[in-house]
Amino acid sequence: MISCKIITGIQARWLRQPTGKVTIYYANHSSHLDGLVLWSCFPKSLRHHIHPVAAQDYWAKTKFKRFLAKDVFNAVLINRKPINNSNPLAELETLLANKQSLIIFPEGTRGHGQQIADFKGGLYLLAKRFTDVDIVPVYLNNLNRVLPKGSKLLVPIICSAVFGEPIKPLQETESKNGFLTRAKQSLEELAS
Repeated sequence: MISCKIITGIQARWLRQPTGKVTIYYANHSSHLDGLVLWSCFPKSLRHHIHPVAAQDYWAKTKFKRFLAKDVFNAVLINRKPINNSNPLAELETLLANKQSLIIFPEGTRGHGQQIADFKGGLYLLAKRFTDVDIVPVYLNNLNRVLPKGSKLLVPIICSAVFGEPIKPLQETESKNGFLTRAKQSLEELAS
């Protein structure tokens, strides 16, 4: 965790301190370091209950990456292209049911850090099934410059993570599109 903080100089700003309540933290995604750096912002006492969600096709490519993701950072690796109608959210649902928290990136893939892309449906499906969990936006700034898309070279730059207030839970009559738009807007508000 110290190495994440040294490389990025990450400065976390909490509009509400973490309580230990089961939470889905969702953030913009512009670097392969996002989940690891975000996870390092949490107090050590909470980290073993919080799981960054990462793409299996990237993080399971080598033994070293898999070791980092699973054994060091407590990550859950998911298959973004499910086989035979399997549920890519099944492991996430199990973790939430077992009172574990998640860090997810609803854009689905990382962008260049200039703007937040439209969200995929995973956040909506989890919010629909787990109505009692907090859903907290986290805006990550500058991580796209630490490890730019397509680069393998780390550039030490000061980064920040702004943890917002939980968004209003999914409303009974709220559409998928309405919920995802509202969640994205809450994240965009943290950017300013």
